[in-house]
Amino acid sequence: MTLAVQISFALSVTLFLGYGFSCLFMGAMIDEFARYNLSRFRRLVGLLEILGALGLLSSLVIPALVFPSAGGLALLMALGVITRVRVRDPVIEAIPATVLMVINLFLCIAALQGVQVSR
Repeated sequence: MTLAVQISFALSVTLFLGYGFSCLFMGAMIDEFARYNLSRFRRLVGLLEILGALGLLSSLVIPALVFPSAGGLALLMALGVITRVRVRDPVIEAIPATVLMVINLFLCIAALQGVQVSR
């Protein structure tokens, strides 16, 4: 496993667990989703982020889970970037979602090439 894959994996798991729980329990995220006019999706997004992170963690035992977990998280972040553009946020506000999307796309490509997170 390459160092880049290990770092990407650790970042994705850590950040998505944090963001997922903040979506579920932090007042600031309630306000953000209201600002996007997407309040009804806040809990779903938080749950999907946590499930994606847990899917990545589970891939340490079942390597086939990397691709669907990272792919789902990349798609979720692509929708996050689109949302930021739609509400006309400054570009800097879309950087975290963009970086997380790229990290998870990288993990998808690594999985397709047969690179495993653990060996």
